Amino acid sequence: MEFEFTRNTLMGEYYVKCSMGHEIVGRWLQEEIGKDRDKIAEVEALIVDSQGKLSSDCRLEGAEISLSIQGDEVTIQENVLDHEMKLEEGSEFDFYNSESTASCGIDDFELLIERWKDFLGY
Repeated sequence: MEFEFTRNTLMGEYYVKCSMGHEIVGRWLQEEIGKDRDKIAEVEALIVDSQGKLSSDCRLEGAEISLSIQGDEVTIQENVLDHEMKLEEGSEFDFYNSESTASCGIDDFELLIERWKDFLGY
C-alpha cells in the first residue's frame, strides 16, 4: 500500500492519500483518527493487542469508518456496509463497495501509523 501525506499550511489541515484500492484507509486516517494523539495511541494499542490473537477480532468503531484487525489482516470499512444487505457479486454496486472497504497486512498498516505520527511530529 502506497500513501502520501500533505499539509495545508494556511488552514492547518492534514491530508492522507492512499493508493488505488486503499482510498478508504486514507479517509479513515484523516477523518476518524486525524491529529488526535489519544486515538493514535488507541490504534497502536489495538495493533499490540491483536498480535498473538489469530482467531479473535480487534475492532475500533469509528463514527463512519471502522478498523478491524484479525491476525495479520487489517480491514477498514465504512460502517454502512455492516448494515446493508449483502449484494450479489457482479452487481452494479461492486465498484462503490471496492472504495468502501480495503484490507492490508498488519506490517503495512503499522508502518502507515508510524509514518503518520512522524509526519505530525509526534
